[in-house]
Amino acid sequence: MPDHALIEEIRSSSRLMVRELGFMNATLAATEYSPSAVHSLVEIENQGAMTAAQLVQILGLEKSSVSRMLARLLAAGELQEVPSENDARVKQLILTEKGMQTVGRINEYGAMRVIKALENLDATQQQAVAKGLTAYARALERCRDGDPVAPQHNIEIVTGYQPGMIGRIAEMHGTYYASNYNFGHFFEGKVASGLAEFCGRLHEPCNQVWLAVSNGRVVGSVAIDGQDLGNNEAHLRWFILDDRCRGTGMGRKLLSEAIAFCDGRGFDAVQLWTFSGLHAARRLYESFGFELLKEWQGDQWGMTMTEQQFTRRSPLHSAVTFSASVKGDFIDL
Repeated sequence: MPDHALIEEIRSSSRLMVRELGFMNATLAATEYSPSAVHSLVEIENQGAMTAAQLVQILGLEKSSVSRMLARLLAAGELQEVPSENDARVKQLILTEKGMQTVGRINEYGAMRVIKALENLDATQQQAVAKGLTAYARALERCRDGDPVAPQHNIEIVTGYQPGMIGRIAEMHGTYYASNYNFGHFFEGKVASGLAEFCGRLHEPCNQVWLAVSNGRVVGSVAIDGQDLGNNEAHLRWFILDDRCRGTGMGRKLLSEAIAFCDGRGFDAVQLWTFSGLHAARRLYESFGFELLKEWQGDQWGMTMTEQQFTRRSPLHSAVTFSASVKGDFIDL
């Protein structure tokens, strides 16, 4: 455990930052809005579009408090609600023209505050501040709800079947996609049944599953099914992370293991399907060399969605394709 002096120094510095950044005030960033409203506008700009449920999860506030704050922003003309392109029953929040102008002023104000502060530090100190703040913010995030997930270096990646993994992976999928995309029992059941069937074939050398485990609990997974597609093509499946494990780099590490396995076995193609609107997942896929191949309307999850196929070409086969599927795959990091 850190010593008392270190703890008190961090607490004192945190209080000073809260005061100097203006979080003690009723409004923030030279706007007429509260800190939570300003934070919401910036997050919606970063995401492009998001649901109220997603915002509740990010802010860590009560649903009723977020609802009241969003009602004020909608009434002020900063936000508008639009139907999701994947499910018209789901409403997403986007910035209006007025909202984009407001966020532009917020970003200018925030950047100005950072620039003025960094002017008091040398280059080495500036890098130390950036790295230290990032590490501390991620550590605080992992402690949310009093159920911390261990830092990445305390998360073990194991392969092969582990007792309880089928239920846990299905639970992570069901909870995340019900909360964020209104998926129901059909989707969760499809994850569980497909995974149960796959586990019966894990003894085959072309199949493998990687599990991220923290304190004996599965907090992430990804699998490669080298049999169900045939033609020497692999299927990347059940890529998911516990919410409190997001942002730790563990998703990238799991995906790296799966891609290295595929390249090592010399598959001609690896396939996976997802749906549109999952911007963070798409950026992760593209960072591994994936390219969007095609889009179409489909209903394999019990509702009509704009499905997408991505392609990653193998370094060993110039004609190899890597496409992207969701039979319970992780779709948003």
